[in-house]
Amino acid sequence: MLIYNTTFQVDDAVHDNFLIWIKESYIPKIEQYGTLKSPRLCRILSHRDDGSAFSLQWEVESSELLHRWHLEQGVRLNEELTKIFEDKVIGFPTLMEVIE
Repeated sequence: MLIYNTTFQVDDAVHDNFLIWIKESYIPKIEQYGTLKSPRLCRILSHRDDGSAFSLQWEVESSELLHRWHLEQGVRLNEELTKIFEDKVIGFPTLMEVIE
């Protein structure tokens, strides 16, 4: 099992709108696709600069499935994020393997 994590650095000016968007639009769109499962949204409390930071984690069966999802859906969702929030929200993806 793999965990696909995106850490979002969010400017204070768009904090509330970002949380609404991620909960009501972004997560439901990803769930509809069916490749990424069991979303977990966390607020990051340590290692913060200005603004807020959030971690959105998903379970995915393989890197091949994640790659296909990224090409078919992820690119469009990243474009939507940039269109709505411009440079006020930046995402950093990380792929992790569950070992225990």
